[in-house]
Amino acid sequence: MDNKQTAIRTIYFSIIGNISLALIKGLAGLFGNSYALIADAIESTTDIFSSLLVLFGLKYAKRPADQNHPYGHGKIEPLITFMVVAFLVTSATIIAYESIQNIQSPHETPKSWTLLVLGGIILWKEISFRIIIKKSKETNSSSLKADAWHHRSDAITSVMAFLGISIAILFGKGYEAADDWAALLASFFILYNSYLIFRPALGEIMDENIYDDLMLEIREKSVEVPGVLGTEKCFIRKAGTEYHVDLHAIVNGAISVEEGHNIAHRLKDYLRDKIPHLGHVLIHIEPE
Repeated sequence: MDNKQTAIRTIYFSIIGNISLALIKGLAGLFGNSYALIADAIESTTDIFSSLLVLFGLKYAKRPADQNHPYGHGKIEPLITFMVVAFLVTSATIIAYESIQNIQSPHETPKSWTLLVLGGIILWKEISFRIIIKKSKETNSSSLKADAWHHRSDAITSVMAFLGISIAILFGKGYEAADDWAALLASFFILYNSYLIFRPALGEIMDENIYDDLMLEIREKSVEVPGVLGTEKCFIRKAGTEYHVDLHAIVNGAISVEEGHNIAHRLKDYLRDKIPHLGHVLIHIEPE
């Protein structure tokens, strides 16, 4: 199974989980008198739509290269990531606003059984985060990484809700708004995570040359090809799950143009064979 298909299967897992948890949180918050859980449900609802966006982006990115898109359609991934971040910021803003409103209005203490619900939710969201972040690294998918951090953000809001409800139950009258304060604090965590997701996607869309480990691997593999004496410039840019490479290879200056051309082709084929997630590899021959 290729990287793109793996990423798509992973996002289906994410969507099913988000739908289930949004329903559980919403019902538990409604019947358990906990706005922190309702806020959690709001975030899970936005997670459903953002995951659907990621699914669209991954499927679009699978389209093969064509005349208008010779490097493929992978650049849609960071664009989808920007939209996911927008969903995160929106949900954080809604949670913060509603939390402030609830803090100012007296309400009942949350039910103690909501802590059991939250405990299960925290465990599931952390497991989901670890599964999806692992797949995002395997597939080099920025939008899948954003979806993974959605799960981590959800786990954080659930932890905050757990602490808030615990305080409200433990200290009783006068502390009913503790879970609202917890939801407000969680909204700031969500905003911070939004930045952490946004920054790498911005680097991807701006073609930042920041892949030092991959560059080192390319240089090491290049000199294994007969006729390649070394490498000079190496530029890497990411598009979806693939990395496109511009590499200057140093060869004997006395060889023929045809021989230099053949070395370039052998080098390109060798790199793509040894490093499977490479896309286009452009080799420029430099005389020693």
